[in-house]
Amino acid sequence: MPAPQERTIIVPVALRVAVVGAGPAGIYAADILKRSVAEAGGEVSIDLFERLPAPYGLVRYGVAPDHPRIKGIISALREVLESGVVRLFGNVRFGEDITLDDLRRHYHAVIFATGAIKDAPLDVPGIDLPGSYGAADFVSWFDGHPDVPRTWPLEAERIAVLGVGNVALDVARMLAKHPEDLLPTEVPANVHEGLESSPVTDVHVFGRRGPLDVKFTPLELRELGELRDVDMVLHDEDFGVDPDEEARKANKQILVISRVLDQWRKRETGAASRRLHLHFWSRPVEIVGDDGVTALRIERTRPDGEGGIEGTGELRDVPVEAVYRAVGYFSSPLQGVPFDELRGVIPNEAGRVLDGMRPLPGVYATGWIKRGPVGLIGHTKSDAKETVEHLLADELSWWSPEDASPEAIPALLAERGVDWTDIDGWIRLDAHEMSLGEPHGRARIKVVPREDMLEISRAAQPAER
Repeated sequence: MPAPQERTIIVPVALRVAVVGAGPAGIYAADILKRSVAEAGGEVSIDLFERLPAPYGLVRYGVAPDHPRIKGIISALREVLESGVVRLFGNVRFGEDITLDDLRRHYHAVIFATGAIKDAPLDVPGIDLPGSYGAADFVSWFDGHPDVPRTWPLEAERIAVLGVGNVALDVARMLAKHPEDLLPTEVPANVHEGLESSPVTDVHVFGRRGPLDVKFTPLELRELGELRDVDMVLHDEDFGVDPDEEARKANKQILVISRVLDQWRKRETGAASRRLHLHFWSRPVEIVGDDGVTALRIERTRPDGEGGIEGTGELRDVPVEAVYRAVGYFSSPLQGVPFDELRGVIPNEAGRVLDGMRPLPGVYATGWIKRGPVGLIGHTKSDAKETVEHLLADELSWWSPEDASPEAIPALLAERGVDWTDIDGWIRLDAHEMSLGEPHGRARIKVVPREDMLEISRAAQPAER
């Protein structure tokens, strides 16, 4: 019997790292890693893997199209992608097109930055009724995500939105806003057509706590009050309930929010064709209906004197025909990677992925998959810095790749028939979308179908690749 062949290890001349997820978290991690290694006098090559044909994650598919200021962050992210140190492999699904074992064979380490794209669950009766939706799905639709249906059931005149974070306000604003006011933005054509058919007259936003406990920012709130032909409706009974209200206004952000809400309370209402209602101290306890949503049942709440809230026992039914829950995002498990089903994160210690109580060599996490869906986009920078620092400190536990050559991954994907895209393909798609918008005075019009995105991205690439 012949002796087993000894495995040949190709010793790399530079650190090679894979980053799974090309949203802000993944791109920031790549940039910080690149800079940190350069400052230490070393070399690094980084490959970004993204399941969609286009990069930027939630900046492209999770921010409302009428937020161009926030989307301006893309220009900074693009600089990283075009730096020459980072390669992009788009339209590559981790766990299917490429696996953790593949990454171990070709890299020294991997950073998972896959974010959170599902809706967090809400356990109330009636949550599965027709007309009850998750905000994440709706956001993906109005942002032109290629993996969601092209149409959305916009049939309700009265709609409830559960939650008082930025996503809840995005959803409420998109539902209440007149579609023609979205035309200067990059809203996809199918989304504009769908919103034009909406018969909505009233959008109700519900928060379990008081007006000073909201999670949205003052900027988001102000934008809500600038909607054309939309009345802002607030209720005096929701104010003055918190005994610590005046002391809490020492916080500048809370003070600004309080002042904005007070100004809206003084506005005259009744002239607009649409209304946006803000309800506080209102906890959803049931979505009412038989074959579809007919009302949202809430229980009035109040401070419990210990920093929390308690129910008052007073129930109210608010007539609505649709309910959107915007109570947070939730991450998805990754093949071969530990996952905390309760918290919806990869278990980790400061970015080092844990297998039980021990770090899993060579495996790291950053962004929402690391810490949960909290914080703004900018917070992912400090998050990535922590993860990268630990990765670089763990040199003795890095993987020993069999083949760390740059050609290995393109060859592997080609062998598996993966129709992957690169940064040049994204530049072509980006230019194409902007050219679609230019005749209409718009920054861009998004290409939505995945097959169209791939065709445009691959237009100038060699057929044999």
